[in-house]
Amino acid sequence: MRLLTRKLLAASALSLLASPVFAADLVDRAPSVAPAPALAAAPSPWQLRVRGVGVIAEDRGNVTGIPGSDLSYSRSVTPELDISYYFTDNIAVELILATTYANINGKGTIAGLGKIGRTWILPPTLTLQYHFTNFGAFKPYVGVGVNYTMFYDQKAVGVSHLDVKDTFGAALQVGFDYMINEHWGVNFDVKKLFLEPKFNATLADGVTRVRGKAKLNPWLIGAGVTYRF
Repeated sequence: MRLLTRKLLAASALSLLASPVFAADLVDRAPSVAPAPALAAAPSPWQLRVRGVGVIAEDRGNVTGIPGSDLSYSRSVTPELDISYYFTDNIAVELILATTYANINGKGTIAGLGKIGRTWILPPTLTLQYHFTNFGAFKPYVGVGVNYTMFYDQKAVGVSHLDVKDTFGAALQVGFDYMINEHWGVNFDVKKLFLEPKFNATLADGVTRVRGKAKLNPWLIGAGVTYRF
């Protein structure tokens, strides 16, 4: 009986000693699992553009009740800041911020008035854009939107009083970004604003009041840099 007990104790001891060795052997033989690749971070939905913009207005307009009256406007170059937010890779909205000035000149039968006045223009514009994403680093887009144009710091010159009214207008846009890397790119952009504000003026005699419409409808042609956060 004692001999049987000793044999059982010896077998148990050998089993306990072999278990860690066997477990270690199983670990060594288990197939290695490669770590999962890190997912690429999604691009930020926010983007900024800074452009230099040439503003080219149409030379059209009229004074009500004066046949053959016409107007012309000066051209200008101004900086522009644009803030974009991407809802998807293709759909974005862009807020366009810039300010410039325009000289207003008489033409046609009112050419004798010469320079009628000058006004500063602030036309914040919001566009809804579609971005094409199947051309690699070249990323063209189109947009349509609305602007509300404010006229401020108005100065009468050939008349004694000038008041150009703030107004809403539509906007069309086409352009492209060429991305140098995931953040930086260059941009070219063309916008057409449909902008025809009404105005009131008092002629140089200080008595005669006139009104009309300034058909500015400017082209905004710009180039600059893009930064995607």
